Formats: sequence, C-alpha cells, structure tokens
Amino acid sequence: MPTDELSRVFAALGDPTRRAILSRLADGDANVAELARPFAMSMPAVSRHLKVLEDAGLISRNRKATARPSHLEVRTLKDATMWMEKYRKFWDETFDRFDEVLDTLKRAEER
Repeated sequence: MPTDELSRVFAALGDPTRRAILSRLADGDANVAELARPFAMSMPAVSRHLKVLEDAGLISRNRKATARPSHLEVRTLKDATMWMEKYRKFWDETFDRFDEVLDTLKRAEER
C-alpha cells in the first residue's frame, strides 16, 4: 500500500466516529440514516465522515434506487493491518529481549 494511501487510511481511522461507523459496517451495509442513528450529529455531518472513509478506500457506496448504502472494504483494512503487523513483531521481540535482560539481572542479584 503506497504511503499516501496509508496516510489517508490512518487519518480516517484517527476519528472515533469514523471507527464506530466502520464497526457498524462490519455487521453489514447501511445507509446514512442508519449510520447516523447512534450519533448526536446531523446526517450531513455523518455524510462528511463517510466521504473521508470513502476517500481512504475503507468503504464504498453504491446506488440502489434512492438509497445509497455504505459497504466496508476489508481489503484496505487488511493492508493497513499488515503494515502495522511488522511493528507489532518488532515490539514483541524488543520486549522479549528486555525480559531476558531483566531475568539475567534478577539472577545476578540473587547470587
């Protein structure tokens, strides 16, 4: 995933409302009115959040008659997760080495 796309994904994920919208879409497609229901904001405000998510490639929106349901695009989330995974591995290995150092120091102190 190119860096500029990744930046858009993380910027979109940086907002709790947008993360909540993605969580809702994980349960299935929904229109703006359904997505706006749990929030104390106008439908145009929710539409702006949807536009950010769509620009980041995290959702797609289709026209079905007069409705325009939003759909979660899991491939984009998977790409971002894979990018973060290498850093999780780095930190896991770093903490494992730190644990080894602490164990060595503890054993030395017990002698």
